[in-house]
This record gives sequence, C-alpha cells and structure tokens, in this order.
Amino acid sequence: MQDTTKSIAQIVMVAIAAVALLLGNSVALADDAAECVVASGKKQWKQALESCTRAAEKGDVVAQYNLGVMYEAGLGVAQNYKEAMRLLKLAAEKGYAEAQNNLGVMYRDGLGVEQNYKEAMRLWGLAAAQGLAIAQNNLGVVYLDGLGVERNYKEALKLFDLAAAQGSAEAQTNLGIMYMHGLGVAQHYKQSIRWFTRAAAQGLAEAQYYLGAMYANGQGVSVDYLRAFMWLNLAATSGDNSAVKGREKVANKMTKAQIATAQEMARKCQASNYKSCD
Repeated sequence: MQDTTKSIAQIVMVAIAAVALLLGNSVALADDAAECVVASGKKQWKQALESCTRAAEKGDVVAQYNLGVMYEAGLGVAQNYKEAMRLLKLAAEKGYAEAQNNLGVMYRDGLGVEQNYKEAMRLWGLAAAQGLAIAQNNLGVVYLDGLGVERNYKEALKLFDLAAAQGSAEAQTNLGIMYMHGLGVAQHYKQSIRWFTRAAAQGLAEAQYYLGAMYANGQGVSVDYLRAFMWLNLAATSGDNSAVKGREKVANKMTKAQIATAQEMARKCQASNYKSCD
C-alpha cells in the first residue's frame, strides 16, 4: 500500500511539473506575441524581429504574418522573399486573412516564386470571403483588368462595392473609374465624383488626381479651376506625375491671384486632414 501511494504521489508531482511548464511556455508565448504586435505597430523593427521570431517559432499566427511582412519588405532585416513566403504560408494555411492577401500579392508579382495569377486569385478569394477589404479590392482589380482571367466587370463592381463600403480608398477610386468610363455600369459622372471625393478625403493621390481632372473638365460638376488646381496640387505633392502635368495645364488657364487662392485652399484642406476642402 505504501509503495502504491508513493507511486501515485510521484505521478501527481510529475503532472504538476508538466502543467507548470506548459503554463510557463504559454505565458512566454503570450508575452512574445504581444511584444511582437506592439513593436511592429511602433515600427521598432529590431525589437519586433526578436519577439516575432520567438513567437513565430512557437506557432503564433500573427507573429508569423508580421515576421513574413518584415522579410517581404526588408524591415529590420535583409529582404528575403523565400523566408517571407515560408512564414506567410504558415499563417495563410491557418486561415489568417492578411497573410492570404500578402501571399496573393507575392504570387501576382512573382516575388520569391513564379508569377501565378490563379494562385493569387485563390488566396485573395479566401481572404475576401473573410471580409478583408484589401483582398476584395485586389481580386476586383484582377477581374477589372483581366489578369490571368477573362474580364468580368460585374464581378469587379461587386467586389469593389464590398471593399468601398468598408472604407477602402483604393476600392472607392476603382468604383469612380468604372462609373467614369461606364465599365459594366452606365456612365455616371456624379457617381464618379462621389467615390473620388470619398477616397480623396482619405489622402489617396490617385483619387485626388481624378477628382481634380473632373473639376477641370466639368464632368459631373461645373468647371471649377480653383478646385481642380487644389486637388491636382495635393496629388502632385504626393508624387503623382499625372497630377503634376494636369496642374500645369489648369494653371495656364488661371490668373496668378487664382493660383494663389487655390494654393491656400490646398493648404487648408490638407491641414484639416481633408475635412475643410470646399
């Protein structure tokens, strides 16, 4: 009886030690995973590399994604597409939408892997089904431009609508383009203005360029060189080359006083974070 009791006690002690070790590992993983997220968010790449690597090795999906992005973009570490692919695949296979999206981009652009639009579409489809706006927009672009698949404006419009409803400036701009050119939908300049305005207010240079061009050409609005110059100037400041050329053309139709007024409008618009742009 004594021997049996002793054996049970030993078993219990071993079990307690195992649980303690497991709990300790779980706490360590949680700490590393949390530190990985915080450091990545603050762009403290050296610290992020260390904590994300530890958490990723223990199977944390968010850490695998963050570390994959770091290797993909060369943030705090030498750019390494193959390592990025490995890490993003680990996270994507666990259903992490952001990883599926980034992996799709790598397949689309042939980064560390042979270009494969079908695989990119498959991955974006998985992420889009989870409601990820950027994936919905990326998949919409594939259908809009016919990249590795037959053009399908109806499908593109549906995907852009889903992403735009979530506030995606890129999707809102793509909707504006479709309405402007009548792609899969009746041409509707006012709808274009509506979508370009929403995206421009988020600081997207492409949308600002299109909005400025529409004011310059009187598409969906009365010709307004002041607003045209303002939006083109904002886009040009962000490095949009088309906007630079458009701004020059509009400036040739304005007086020096009007240009000065439009420049001040652009300054106020940007200073207000695009809330006072009328």
